[in-house]
Amino acid sequence: MNMATQDGKLWMNGTMIEQPDAKVHVLTHSLHYGMAVFEGVRAYQTADNRTAIFRLKEHTERLLGSAKIFQMDVPFDAATLEQAHKDVVKQNNLAEAYIRPLIWVGAEKLGLSSRDNSINAMVAAWHWGAYLGEEGIKNGIRVKTSSYTHHMPNVTMCKAKASSNYPVSIMANQEVTRNGYDEAILMDPQGYVCQGAGENLFLVKDGVLHTPDLAGGALDGITRRTILQFAADLDIKVVERRITRDEFYLADEIFMTGTAAEVTPIREYDDRTVGNGGRGPLTEKLQTLYFDVVHGRNEQYMDWLSFID
Repeated sequence: MNMATQDGKLWMNGTMIEQPDAKVHVLTHSLHYGMAVFEGVRAYQTADNRTAIFRLKEHTERLLGSAKIFQMDVPFDAATLEQAHKDVVKQNNLAEAYIRPLIWVGAEKLGLSSRDNSINAMVAAWHWGAYLGEEGIKNGIRVKTSSYTHHMPNVTMCKAKASSNYPVSIMANQEVTRNGYDEAILMDPQGYVCQGAGENLFLVKDGVLHTPDLAGGALDGITRRTILQFAADLDIKVVERRITRDEFYLADEIFMTGTAAEVTPIREYDDRTVGNGGRGPLTEKLQTLYFDVVHGRNEQYMDWLSFID
């Protein structure tokens, strides 16, 4: 898929336009200095053949929260942005979609200060299947610890889903995928496991679910929150803490979460087989529940779905 030549419509600064007409000046402040914030959101076809966006409210809250962290005064409220998400899916006739909202600083002037520059927003949508592959969803993926270190909160704003936070993830991903692995794992500067290149991590040991806490710089993922809520509702014990790499080597099960990655099992971690070498039973249970929920097959979590009329 070539994003530059893709047909369809997107929402930009309050107007629905053709994608090829979406222009951003080459002297745009965010292009030079990296200060932009974004989200990854998914819409799914539900059991009754409708389309619903999963946890749209939470994604929009995080998007606007990221903008606030960077003192970006967004000229659109949450309701407007949420409607824009629905409109782009509908306008592009998508039964299922990956949705990308972006907020960036305009081109009125360059220099480090962005004061008095315009703040712009857009929402686009397209069809995007399993980020790490359908085979990975079913049988698990191979991951490798990268030589790159994840950001810490004293270096950047880790609570923000910011474009400027992602170059290290890009380099880590490219480092391991060129050597045949599916995704990278990043450590924090103290040597604890932080997260995947673009995903949160969970491990299972003796029936207990463990995940790196957010103090190490991992993103407060919406899918991570979803799994934590599932665990609470299923009376699965959860421990959020700093976790060493060798604890992952000895785990019974490991999986990744993210809007793009959804719930993806890990079958091999640093060339070590995880558990039985496939999708573990608790991973499968949580993954099955996740897909039931996003597809509207579980009444308990219907309030997480924003239906598109």
